[in-house]
Amino acid sequence: MNYLDRRHFLKLGAAGLAASAWPGLGFGASFPERNLEVYIPTRAGGGADRNFRNFGGVWKNYLGVDLEPSFYPGAAGRVGYETYMGKAAADCHDLIFGNMGPEVLNWVVKPPSFAIDEYFYFVMVDADPGCIFISDKSSMKSVDDVVAEGRKRTLTVATSRLAHPASLGMLVLANKTGMKVNLVPLSGGKNTRNGVLTGEVDLGVLPVTTAMRRNGITVLGLFDEKNLIAQHTPGAVLINTEYKLGIPPLAAGARAFGIKTEAAEKYPDRFDKLRRTAAQVFGDPAYKTAVTKGKGSWELIAPGGIEECRKYVANITALGREYRGLLTG
Repeated sequence: MNYLDRRHFLKLGAAGLAASAWPGLGFGASFPERNLEVYIPTRAGGGADRNFRNFGGVWKNYLGVDLEPSFYPGAAGRVGYETYMGKAAADCHDLIFGNMGPEVLNWVVKPPSFAIDEYFYFVMVDADPGCIFISDKSSMKSVDDVVAEGRKRTLTVATSRLAHPASLGMLVLANKTGMKVNLVPLSGGKNTRNGVLTGEVDLGVLPVTTAMRRNGITVLGLFDEKNLIAQHTPGAVLINTEYKLGIPPLAAGARAFGIKTEAAEKYPDRFDKLRRTAAQVFGDPAYKTAVTKGKGSWELIAPGGIEECRKYVANITALGREYRGLLTG
């Protein structure tokens, strides 16, 4: 599943070269003509919101306009995408900012009402590993404890969305170890954390930055093969390696800006300006300051453009298809 086929890629790439080669022609000079409207397919206050505000607060300085978010939670992200594809203007002023992993897995489980190549991602912000976490009050203190308990009884596992890389990691772990789990989608990181803290469920899975450094919560392990934030997750094991899951690192938080393909093709000069100015944000010291002050982890910021987004989408799609039976019960 490619969100940008070769024809689109070559067309947009040629437009970008033309714009950069002839700056005197003023390609995209009058753009943006109004604030950018950004559709976010989750509720306010979560990881996507935090990443959007950190990035958008600096990006606006290069664009000369504000980025205005609108939140559309519901149906595991489908409401936001359906709204964006149905209402957003195809003039490069309207973008979507989502978490690629859960949303792409959503399309694997059930295709959307629109063709998936009608939009694509062009700026990846982070690579936030999925994790297993528990309440500090839990009798389970390690992933080994979780596996052992899950072999005795069915564990309830909170997740923000059923079709999610962190959910997928949990299901693969259960499948490999013979434990039994029941995923409980609680809609969003805050609700997922609260479900664990109140004892409504046995444990939870989320992008690690949504769970770590929270009162009463301990991160037991990452669905990864390296830990770039060990100082914030002491004792967390690398689950993919420790349990030989045979799956690649699962970036459960891979937040990215997307755009309608029609908009990028119709206004290549405008789209080129979006790409160029977005790339400048990553090197701006103000962005690092915003990330660290906003409880983010600079170590997990992973700048990426069209090609990096395309690769992530292709990889998570292939993995989702391989384990589709687990995601759909």
